Amino acid sequence: MRVVIQRVRHARIRIQKNEERSIGPGILILLGIEDNDTTEDRDWLCSKISRLRIFDDENGKMNHSLMDVGGDIMVVSQFTLHASTKKGNRPSWIRAATPDIAEPMYHSFVRALTQNTGKEIITGEFGAYMEISLLNDGPVTLFIDTKNKE
Repeated sequence: MRVVIQRVRHARIRIQKNEERSIGPGILILLGIEDNDTTEDRDWLCSKISRLRIFDDENGKMNHSLMDVGGDIMVVSQFTLHASTKKGNRPSWIRAATPDIAEPMYHSFVRALTQNTGKEIITGEFGAYMEISLLNDGPVTLFIDTKNKE
């Protein structure tokens, strides 16, 4: 699993140019899933995300977690995080999980993150065309890959 995590002041997602969902201050998570991702990857990642200290304390140091500040969470499926650009100019997504594997794992990730944080999580719609707008706070943007835990 790969994620891009952005600390945001707010984020909004528009699904199929119609329905809108939004969050206030918190994090936007773009989630990419591979065929060989496991529940252990999911659990490790959810635990890591819920404990990340990426929010400022009273001295302006990143010492607080999402849980400490009561921030919101938005999760969006993003298969393009597994793009391979080694050959040619057109990305290949051969490492990205197929929808029959990725969609259940995506929903499982959202449930596990909900259990870890006790928070309602706003999501995109798996496989749908989506437009995301956000105000990155900091900016703070992190990339985590469960295949590189060490």
